Amino acid sequence: MSEIPRILLVEDNAIYREALELLLGLRPDVEIAGSVSDAEAALEFCTRDCPDLVLLDYRLPGLDGVEATQILLERFGSLAIVCLTGLATERERQALIEAGAYACLTKDQELGEIVAAVHGAVASAQTRQ
Repeated sequence: MSEIPRILLVEDNAIYREALELLLGLRPDVEIAGSVSDAEAALEFCTRDCPDLVLLDYRLPGLDGVEATQILLERFGSLAIVCLTGLATERERQALIEAGAYACLTKDQELGEIVAAVHGAVASAQTRQ
C-alpha cells in the first residue's frame, strides 16, 4: 500500500455517494479509487483493482453491511473496511465489528473523523497481514 490509502466508496444513495466522493477527493491524504452503488459491484471492482479500504454503507440493496464485510474480507483479506450508517442498532454495530469492520460510523460524522477512521483501519489491516 502507498502512503495515501486508496478508497472504494460503496453507497446506494447517489447524492450522498457523489458528495462524499467530491469531499474526500479534495483531501491530499486519501485517494478515491472508485465508487459503486452496491456490494456486488464492490466485489467486481475489488477483483479488478483492489483498493486499500472499502468505505461501506451498512444498508445496501442485496447484501447488508455484515454480509458484505464478511465476503470482502474472505476474498480480499488485506482490505480494511469502515462502515457508514444513517441508523444502526448497537447489535448491528457489534455484528459489523465481529465480521471484521474496523469501525461503524454514522453518516453525520465530520469528514475529519471519517478520514481518521480510514487511516486507522488501513494501519490496522497492515498489522494483521
